[in-house]
Amino acid sequence: MPYRRPVPADESVPSPGDDSGRGAGARPVPGHDPRVQWVVSLAVVVAGIVTIRPMGFSGLGLAVALLFAVNSAALLARRLPEHRVSPRLALVWLTLGVVAAAALIGLSSSGTAYLFAFFLAGHIGYRLETRPALVLAGFCSLLCGAVLYLRLGPGHELLPWMLGLAAGAPVVIGIVNRSQRQAVRAAIEAAESAERAARAEARTAVLTERGRIARDVHDVLAHSLAGINMQLELADALIDTGDLEKVREAHTKAHGLVKESLKQAQWTVHALREDALPLRETLTAMLASSGHRDALTVTGTVREVPAQAVQHLLRIAQEALTNAARHAPGGAVDMELAFAPASTALRIRNRPATRRAAQAAGSGMGLIGMRERVALLGGTLTAGPVTEGPHQGDWQVEAVIPQ
Repeated sequence: MPYRRPVPADESVPSPGDDSGRGAGARPVPGHDPRVQWVVSLAVVVAGIVTIRPMGFSGLGLAVALLFAVNSAALLARRLPEHRVSPRLALVWLTLGVVAAAALIGLSSSGTAYLFAFFLAGHIGYRLETRPALVLAGFCSLLCGAVLYLRLGPGHELLPWMLGLAAGAPVVIGIVNRSQRQAVRAAIEAAESAERAARAEARTAVLTERGRIARDVHDVLAHSLAGINMQLELADALIDTGDLEKVREAHTKAHGLVKESLKQAQWTVHALREDALPLRETLTAMLASSGHRDALTVTGTVREVPAQAVQHLLRIAQEALTNAARHAPGGAVDMELAFAPASTALRIRNRPATRRAAQAAGSGMGLIGMRERVALLGGTLTAGPVTEGPHQGDWQVEAVIPQ
């Protein structure tokens, strides 16, 4: 439901026969111009000044003038915002207004005094709850009818009495307008709630995507730069020995890692674009580029894996290979891709190091990133040494993704 801005809780919806106020800076509901309400109220007051008689500064004229002032104040008070007038105070004010309107009808000999009773009755239905509104409107009708009956006498024609008894009828219009206002408020609040939910969902999606991109960037940089750094450190250490052949070998390996980094960057770009990469072929290529050929074993019935799961499994494999190269250099690595009826599992195992590991501190985010990836897919991840079986002593990372 389109709208321009949220409506404050203290904003009221004006209605025909109602001039209730609205909070400072609040916008009126379309179709209810508050200026029209002011004009109507002032028109009733002006009509009373012109037509109600007698008015003066003494005797009956003074009493009529005072009652007219009280009725005008009660009528104009309808513009007071609801949040500034409690329901109990509104009940007292409207009851006194009804009594004053009936008294004005009884004391004045001519004029439009009955308009005050009509407009107050309409506001009673708008401002009060249905039950007290009907009770007070009935009281208004009986009081105005009784006043006219007593003033005119039983022998007078029935029309003025009926007019007095009908003084409370506008309460129905007020009740209808109040129901309409509440329906409009409920619709606006529902639209606000829907927009807040949509914004929260969009923000969550943005944060999730940022986290995914951050993990991908970390995985690529960690895998690439760690290997390059180790080869450059080795070359730097070999320079002092004067063994240029080994220096060239280390340099060649570093150069190869740079090429591999470019390839991995391409993989990351594909993943960020959500292009579907072949899982088995990409895992085989990753192992080969790390120096571990024919190290992938596939078990179970091969099936299509969703693109998102492929993306995360490749990044987990990449991070596991990076950790193996960093912490267990020279150790053999094997990888198993297992297709079960209800899940897909990827296991990466590396044997202990065969040469001294370089003193390169990791970021500490590798395992955290892998766990986050698996959690996004509703799976589980375990990482640690194998304590039994033929692979005892190896380090294993296992990610299990439900089908």
